[in-house]
Amino acid sequence: MRNINDFSMDFFSLKGKNAIVTGGCSGLGQGFSLALAKAGANIFCFAAVNDDGTTQKLIEDCGVKYHFMQGDIMEDGICDKVAEECVRMFGSVDILVNCAGICKIADVLDFGREEWDPMIGINLTGAFDMSHAVAKYMIPQKSGRIINICSLFSFLGGLGSPAYAAMKAGLMGLTKAYADELGQYGITVNGIAPGYFQTAMTAGTGSGNEDDPKYIKIKEHIPMDRWGERQDLMGAMVFLASRAADYVNGTVLVVDGGYLVR
Repeated sequence: MRNINDFSMDFFSLKGKNAIVTGGCSGLGQGFSLALAKAGANIFCFAAVNDDGTTQKLIEDCGVKYHFMQGDIMEDGICDKVAEECVRMFGSVDILVNCAGICKIADVLDFGREEWDPMIGINLTGAFDMSHAVAKYMIPQKSGRIINICSLFSFLGGLGSPAYAAMKAGLMGLTKAYADELGQYGITVNGIAPGYFQTAMTAGTGSGNEDDPKYIKIKEHIPMDRWGERQDLMGAMVFLASRAADYVNGTVLVVDGGYLVR
């Protein structure tokens, strides 16, 4: 039995750990990359959109290593290449954050397979492929963290985007299934479900415009009386990636200012 007095703030340190963050150079993903870097982890960012240098500077200013790889997560075999390159560059892969995603909005009769297929492919199948790729390295080392970025829509319906709701619910299911499979190897698999955050992806729901009726309606539903900002998610990310969360497995941590309880 471990001694209770062994616990220290060092349990939250990620010094020497190596993290892959998909979609990690913009939006919420950039915040997650920076949070892990501030805790000491080296960052391997894989994204479809090129890093303009902003994320690289943020990460390297933390005194850790940064590597960027651009590509399409739906490309056959690309996720194995990402994991292989991370191990080649940094020596291991200890943390995976599945954050890459898109969201298309349309009325139900206008939302067909053309809208459905890329969302499921990028957001859900991409997360599965990346998790499968890093598990090949995490299982032999008997340690690792996989953190899936879920959503309020893992729990709710998806007005205007059935694919988003289906994908985020599926991602929560994948989180639980992989947690069950990989726990025996010392690997934890958890999710973070952000509420309404001010990013480019949420511009269609009024993000960034406090006079927009949609912005106001959502804000009125949040007990904290404000939309979230990226730093509101950074502590949750560090916790789930750290030794402090050794026995947290298969959970989805909701960070929404209380939206779901109202």
